Amino acid sequence: MTNKLTKILIIPSLVLAFSASSAEPETPPPANQISISADRQEGQLKENVGIFEKNVEIVHGSRKITADRLEVHKREDLGDNKQLLIATGSPAYFEEKQDDGTIMSASANEVRYDVAKRFLTLVGDAEVAQAGQKINAKSITYDMEQQLISAEKDENSTDRVHTILVPVEAKPEDKTGNEGQP
Repeated sequence: MTNKLTKILIIPSLVLAFSASSAEPETPPPANQISISADRQEGQLKENVGIFEKNVEIVHGSRKITADRLEVHKREDLGDNKQLLIATGSPAYFEEKQDDGTIMSASANEVRYDVAKRFLTLVGDAEVAQAGQKINAKSITYDMEQQLISAEKDENSTDRVHTILVPVEAKPEDKTGNEGQP
């Protein structure tokens, strides 16, 4: 019984809070808190997998995922709090506020996010957009830590990888004549 109770507590540890009382003023969740809401939730306790279906929304710090279905896999082989999130939808969406204040958004039929490695894998009508730049392809991988992105077309399709680049405007020069002075 104790072992079963321990397993029951593993899945809720992935999902720290679902909602706050409506009588309390809303405050932003702590950066390490994960909030998942969905129409349906299931836990496969033996495999350490949480499954959320229909109108799924997950918020974790500056990240947000929306999907039709979300699987949260706890990966014990990597230690505590290492999860793989697999979101599917038509499409599923991932967004994260960057340090410079811009929003990086991604969408695909399947979005895989390795939390520990900060690595996105997008499959099926994949798109990544940030600061006016946009990449469309059959599949895209994005190492968010290293800022490395790779996109590929479907080998059986004539559709190619498509990228839209927006020119960066030059910063206006200092008109006060104090250039180079502290």
